[in-house]
Amino acid sequence: MPSSDLLTRIAAAKSAVLAQTDLLHREFGRAESRWKADGTRVTAIDIAISENIFRELQAQFPDDQFLSEELTETKTPIPVTAAFSWVLDPIDGTNNFALGIPHCAISLGLCFQGEPVYGVIYDLSRRTLMHGGPGFGVWDGERAVRVNTTAPHKDSIVGLHSPTDKTLLPMASGVMSQFKIRGLGSATLHLAYVAAGLLDGCVDFNVKIWDLAAAIPLCRAAGGEVHFLNGEQLPIRQFDLKMKGIIYLAGSPVMCARLRELMKT
Repeated sequence: MPSSDLLTRIAAAKSAVLAQTDLLHREFGRAESRWKADGTRVTAIDIAISENIFRELQAQFPDDQFLSEELTETKTPIPVTAAFSWVLDPIDGTNNFALGIPHCAISLGLCFQGEPVYGVIYDLSRRTLMHGGPGFGVWDGERAVRVNTTAPHKDSIVGLHSPTDKTLLPMASGVMSQFKIRGLGSATLHLAYVAAGLLDGCVDFNVKIWDLAAAIPLCRAAGGEVHFLNGEQLPIRQFDLKMKGIIYLAGSPVMCARLRELMKT
């Protein structure tokens, strides 16, 4: 891909996300929320951040495609046709944000030909900008980071959200029986924390592509792997707000092998 085009977009992405952090902190735990038709929570701040980031980026890159969890729902999926596209979750962890629980993040993924190539994530709880992608390394604030490559053991920490489909509980129980578990309420942060070596691995059963698009390039650039267990999700060919939940696992190669064994996939 054209390197100058990519570098310009990376700089713009970091600037656009950082410009929204004051609003995120100011309204944390205060914003009124409502429930969408799909049962998920949304606040006016989700919508404002989505509009603000895309307004700034679209002014600079009018030929790019802009895809957000907070787009107006369409009857059919949106084909992803532009060379560069952006996938945004303006607040991943809206339940936490609305209730005053600090595990939430702005999550902006840059894709080339539908493949996530760079991610920018603002972690509200640690007031830290995480960013990176293959060929660029991964940065947790000012610190270069990598996945934890220690062999899995009983004290390894795995991010996991319990499946809403209870028929999947046997897949989760194997993981829960072997490792220490954290459920933060933000799929973006689970995967980003794997990239930063803060978690040893993560598993989820009902995430959407906008939850992962920014963190996938971080994990890959940090030496980790992301495995989709109910159908390949990349490259992104269409953006569907009604998409089915993604089941996936991530971690170092050795951790992913162990997780797959425990989940019997």
